[in-house]
Amino acid sequence: MNTFSQSAATAFQLIAGADPLLWSIVTRSLAVSATACVLACAAGLLLGAWLGVARFAGRGAILALLNTALALPSVVVGLVVYLLLSRSGPLGFLGWLFSFKAMVLAQAVLVLPVAAALTRQVVEDVDRANGEQLRSLGAGPAMRSLLLAWDERYALLTVVIATFGRAISEVGAVMIVGGNIEGFTRVMTTAIALETSKGDLPLALALGIVLLGVVLALNALIALVRRWRLGRDDRVPLLEGARG
Repeated sequence: MNTFSQSAATAFQLIAGADPLLWSIVTRSLAVSATACVLACAAGLLLGAWLGVARFAGRGAILALLNTALALPSVVVGLVVYLLLSRSGPLGFLGWLFSFKAMVLAQAVLVLPVAAALTRQVVEDVDRANGEQLRSLGAGPAMRSLLLAWDERYALLTVVIATFGRAISEVGAVMIVGGNIEGFTRVMTTAIALETSKGDLPLALALGIVLLGVVLALNALIALVRRWRLGRDDRVPLLEGARG
């Protein structure tokens, strides 16, 4: 039996046997990414919806910066957050460095542009199709953005899921600001990197299998939401109600 087969067999045993170390890392990773996703989406959905309908001087520059931030390396985000939270940094008084809160902050900063950019595109597309009708009824940019975002809530749900997927799969930012401390700040991606370097391939592979399963589940959920959205006719009532 080769090394891969042995590692795979042991990895599945760790998963099936509910290994405490494995599942503590998994639950911590899910908690960090879920919290970061909630914070990022709370701001990103609102910002994206407003940018989707607002027209003002400098909008093009803001969109260019937002789209550039989509490709921002996670290690750069981690470095910036590290400098902010370090003892000599402007937020050093919080004492968050190498903690759960620091990892949440880093991931939230990293994925906020994803939530905002995708939301902006969704709302802007539907505004081109239906925004004129709302403008004729006297709806301003803020009201229009909220109505269109609600009308596209199922599409925006896929944005939330995609944002969570981006958060849980990143490694650089959380490793820099969290320190990869066992039992405190070690998450799936950082643990995979560490255990592979240590030669503990079964644990690294088990974590990789779980992470892959989470990503596959997220993609399946996005597909289901899209099918559910196509099977519902909830866009016409909103527009008919606006006309009435």
